[in-house]
Amino acid sequence: MIRLSWNLLRLPLVVSLSVAASAQSAFVRVNQIGYVSGGAKRAYLMASAAETGATFIVKNSGGTTVFGPAAIGANLGSWSTAYPDVYALDFDNFVTTGTYTIDVSGPIAAASPSFRVDTGANVYANALGNSLFFYQNERDGPNFIPSPLRMAAAHLNDQNAKAYVTPNANSSGRFSGDLRPATFSGSQPVINAAGGWWDAGDYLKFVQTTSYTVDLLLVGIRDFPNQMGAGSATSSFVAEGKFGLDWLQSMWDDNNKIFYYQVGIGSGNSQTVADHDIWRLPQVDDTYNQCSSKYRYICNRPVFVNTSAVNSSGQIQSGALISPNLAGRMAAALAICYHEYQISNTAYANQCLSSAEHIFDLANTAPSGNLLTVIPFSFYPESEWRDDMELGAAELYFALQGCGTSCPAGPHPASYYLQQAAHWANAYITGPGDAADTLNLYDVTGLAHFELYRALGLAGNPGGLETSQAALLADLQKQLNKAIAQSNTDPFGFGFPWATYDTTSHGAGLAVMAAEYSFLNGPALSGGISQAAYASRQLGNILGANAWGTSLIVNDGSTFPLCMQHQVTNLVPMPPNGSPFLSGAAVEGPNSIAAKGTLSGMVTCPPNGVDLFSQFNSKAVYKDFVQSYSTVEPAIDLTASSPLAFAWQIAGAPSGTP
Repeated sequence: MIRLSWNLLRLPLVVSLSVAASAQSAFVRVNQIGYVSGGAKRAYLMASAAETGATFIVKNSGGTTVFGPAAIGANLGSWSTAYPDVYALDFDNFVTTGTYTIDVSGPIAAASPSFRVDTGANVYANALGNSLFFYQNERDGPNFIPSPLRMAAAHLNDQNAKAYVTPNANSSGRFSGDLRPATFSGSQPVINAAGGWWDAGDYLKFVQTTSYTVDLLLVGIRDFPNQMGAGSATSSFVAEGKFGLDWLQSMWDDNNKIFYYQVGIGSGNSQTVADHDIWRLPQVDDTYNQCSSKYRYICNRPVFVNTSAVNSSGQIQSGALISPNLAGRMAAALAICYHEYQISNTAYANQCLSSAEHIFDLANTAPSGNLLTVIPFSFYPESEWRDDMELGAAELYFALQGCGTSCPAGPHPASYYLQQAAHWANAYITGPGDAADTLNLYDVTGLAHFELYRALGLAGNPGGLETSQAALLADLQKQLNKAIAQSNTDPFGFGFPWATYDTTSHGAGLAVMAAEYSFLNGPALSGGISQAAYASRQLGNILGANAWGTSLIVNDGSTFPLCMQHQVTNLVPMPPNGSPFLSGAAVEGPNSIAAKGTLSGMVTCPPNGVDLFSQFNSKAVYKDFVQSYSTVEPAIDLTASSPLAFAWQIAGAPSGTP
């Protein structure tokens, strides 16, 4: 799950929140935003030596002991040479609401940061609102939302973006010569590609990551209307969902059946400066360096055409096949659009449905070579696609099954899409990528199976299909059990290897999957852990209950990234390492390496150069350092599963229906 960029420096900033690594040699790691009162509650004691006989207590904000003393739990294994002993601190039966800390008494004393015990809404509502704030601040184009981080519109020239042929770029994104214009009917297409969210800490925009993000946000809006939809007074994602949909629609010419997949170019060459070559605020790009020749693609950003649509002469062919990963995810987003807007904005909904059906029918379901992702492929090296087709078909079924004779004329009935969803689900389950991953950008079966399970129930479980509810549930169980097997190798119980890209995203994705599986009343998971407890622990891992004692989502908890590789947060006119924060941004998380690489204008962060987390590095590395895209760059896809996970924790079950 590699994500590289910006000359091997996937741009953007990361603010490093410090855990105040003191001289003590034992630490208590907790979910820093808290625990749901009636749910599972696990903290971790990490010590430099054995803590045999140690006990712990829970104290309220007034210092009174309200739980314990209780014996520390089992030794869960070694994290590192420096910290060879990690213990479970379980207090599931403590349910009284309030703000608390944990104190450990024993061979090595330790104390935790404060945390809450409360209802799901009181624990996670603020985090859900923070997630919304992140997307609002990632907005590109004229419809930006003013905030302490955003003071001007950006990339207005995208309103007249010209189409180009995908260049032959190396693995770092560098290409030779100049970009070649694409032509259609004798002229170079010009599209309005303004809007959309920046992909990460850079200012590129990709259909790959945006379609995934919109899929998850729209499902949250639909299924959790009181948490993410119009019923929420503080965290309604409705406007953000529409904002993402509008941009996706701009990347598809439904009249001419032409698909575009990227705006901007990451890396340039000796004659061309590109997005990852400079460090600046986004609003300067439209006139950067007077738009001289070398900066032409900063001022006037290219839009790239579906590679299979362009012949050797640069001419665009109408109706060309589309890479199935992008076709499936695009179709899913636009199908949910129809479901959500068919009454309130019928013309818009009908256009969404038309686009979804046409895109789905153009999916290249016999791809060879690399899938189409971004330029270069190595930035987002996606390989699985059957899951995307399953999701797209399931959402098209939901869109069409309820509208009866009022459905706009289209190529297929609802039953066709149910059959297609079952076909692609079976193709995934019997294919080479089955259960090789969990819910994230690179594998969406953690959502697609859940959607298809419900679609089959809505259809009355018809016979003759290539899969069944039982098969879908078994595959979800298989994915979760593999994650639990991974958890059993990690003293903090994390279900994904820490030394791998996208750890934060996977933690939230696993929490979503466990909640879905519980809702579907799946069989017991391996190891005797309940689905709800597993979801809680995975969220705890990314919110502070880890070796580094830091939340991996900005402003969720007391210690969080302060020095992100994100240009806007790095260049805001305040000292680095302080507010305003890009609240809600999920960063890469611990990884195998901490990247280095600087650009002119990058503000040093942390200002004193002190790495507060280095003493905790071992099986993986975490560094809150502006240059380290590999650990602290945020991204729209990395963040997408966290609001859905928070909504599940608050609501317990969907209240909206597909």
